[in-house]
Amino acid sequence: MSKLQKPAYGGQAVIEGVMFGGKRMMVTAIRRKDQSIDYFHSKRKSNSVLTALKKIPFLRGIAAIVEASANGTQHLNFSSERYDVNPEDDAQVAEEQQKEKKESKLSLIFGVATIGVISFLFGKVLFTLIPVFLAQLTRPVFTSSVAQVFIEGVFKLLLLLGYIYVISQTPLIKRVFQYHGAEHKVINAYENNAELTVEAVQAQSRLHYRCGSSFILFTVVVGMFVYLLVPTDPLWLRIVDRLALIPVVLGLSFEVLQLTNKVRHVPLLRFLGYPGLWLQLLTTKEPKDDQVEVAIASFKELLRVENELSSTTDEQVV
Repeated sequence: MSKLQKPAYGGQAVIEGVMFGGKRMMVTAIRRKDQSIDYFHSKRKSNSVLTALKKIPFLRGIAAIVEASANGTQHLNFSSERYDVNPEDDAQVAEEQQKEKKESKLSLIFGVATIGVISFLFGKVLFTLIPVFLAQLTRPVFTSSVAQVFIEGVFKLLLLLGYIYVISQTPLIKRVFQYHGAEHKVINAYENNAELTVEAVQAQSRLHYRCGSSFILFTVVVGMFVYLLVPTDPLWLRIVDRLALIPVVLGLSFEVLQLTNKVRHVPLLRFLGYPGLWLQLLTTKEPKDDQVEVAIASFKELLRVENELSSTTDEQVV
């Protein structure tokens, strides 16, 4: 099967594991405390509105982000709740979690998926507004709107890089970034028709053009061009503009990400995705063999359950 015929699979690193998503299912594999590999399966959830929006350019990016945040939250919770627990204690942990769910009003009102979406939007608002206030402090020196937008972009980039660097120094996040690298290696191996063994996967690059890290960087670059179209003074209007333009920046950035992925095999155009790949040098680390093993297990399990669903559907249709 050629690369062009292969379905595009996505994934994300979780604590001590990797989640992969297909057309219908999502699967997470994690390394448990006893070194065994455990799995969590869930059907890919969507609705008619998101499905319709995902077919519309410039809106499909926002729909994809909302859907990914909603679907991925359960898998993040699974990994964080299970990775450091002995399997023999699973029953007790599950019982305690059930009690917490009953007592948690927040979960009852919003649900896990909605909380994930809200968390993403809250983080995006913070990373959008903090550079605005920092740039405003430099207005006595940089008075023009163009200079203000540029300085704002510089502060946003520094804030992003600084944040990633600081959290990458913690042992837990460093391991998550290693699993992030393992996730990319598995996807690259699959797309390059390489064998899904630890040795073959380790030979692949830990960088990938479709990575969410590239998307985050593109929001900084695309945002600078978009903000040139609106005033930077007075401050209250600048704040309103930035908040109102978040969906626009996200939508445009997603299209840029898709474009760089499509032209990555074109010699003169593949450089368009390089800035995103450079950022991945921070957000991914070279994984160990046992981490690659978990990533491979997760991807193979996804392929298995997806094939089972396809076979069942075909039988029902016949």
